[in-house]
Amino acid sequence: MGKHPLLTEEQLAEQLAALPEWRVEEGKWIVRRRLFPTFMDAVAFVDRVAVIAEEMNHHPFIALDYRKVTLRLTTWNSGGITGIDIDSAIAYDRE
Repeated sequence: MGKHPLLTEEQLAEQLAALPEWRVEEGKWIVRRRLFPTFMDAVAFVDRVAVIAEEMNHHPFIALDYRKVTLRLTTWNSGGITGIDIDSAIAYDRE
């Protein structure tokens, strides 16, 4: 995977306006937490995220805490948040 350009603060703010559930953390992550009705619903969501991540070749950090799933996205080889993180967030929000 080639290096992706970092988003400027303005670009990031513009992109996140369309992704209201996502927050910037530590200046280098976009993060979303979702609560599901059951543990199995949370696991099924993680499974769907895994398929999307493999297809995009861009993998989130995933925490599964009973019914709560936390997704954290950054682009390591670029040193922060890039367009592929936003594209991933959009894809995960469709699930």
